[in-house]
Amino acid sequence: MKREIIKTLDGSTTIHLQDWDECYHSKHGAIQEAKHVFIKNGLSLFENNPVSILEIGFGTGLNAFITFLESIQKNQIIDYVGVEAYPVDASEVLAMNYVSELEALEFENIFEEMHKCEWDKKIEICSSFSLTKRKQFFHEIDDFESFDLIYFDAFGYRVQPELWSTEIFRKMYNSLKPNGVLVTYAARGVVKRSMIEVGFTVEKLAGPPGKREMFRAFKKV
Repeated sequence: MKREIIKTLDGSTTIHLQDWDECYHSKHGAIQEAKHVFIKNGLSLFENNPVSILEIGFGTGLNAFITFLESIQKNQIIDYVGVEAYPVDASEVLAMNYVSELEALEFENIFEEMHKCEWDKKIEICSSFSLTKRKQFFHEIDDFESFDLIYFDAFGYRVQPELWSTEIFRKMYNSLKPNGVLVTYAARGVVKRSMIEVGFTVEKLAGPPGKREMFRAFKKV
């Protein structure tokens, strides 16, 4: 599948899959989207507490890197697990401008380490942030009550509806600890119905720039 690096409207880069006309992040702003969906409406709910995070779609590492920066800024202990079936090529990683756009040049080596470190092995990035990258298909996930928070950042329903199925969301529900939270940029009715079917309580929130709405789901007990 043909891929190209493009710049989004906030100046940050993403990967565009030409055959699908699908991007790894919002064309309206990769960094803006990550901060709004996953930090503002996800991580912020766990302020001042240690948190375990499962990311569905590690991709370019943007969400992981921004979460790392949050852990440094707030001295928050974060155990981060990123699942990715098709790792991004090293040449594409080097073309990402996240470090400069986030004004985080002092942590450039951390961003590189996140991509160079071994798969399927827990790595202590720093005293407050550990990372495990799992090379795994989403349907193979079988964690049970292991995570406080899920960043659900799979490719869109339009191109991969199977990633948004009831089967996948049941795995997400089982993976969360009681009272855990799942956040995603998506806001389709079919996605909401699948979430509710497996037990989630779903709320609709204002979306990131360029997108009207998004979902946040709770495993309430």
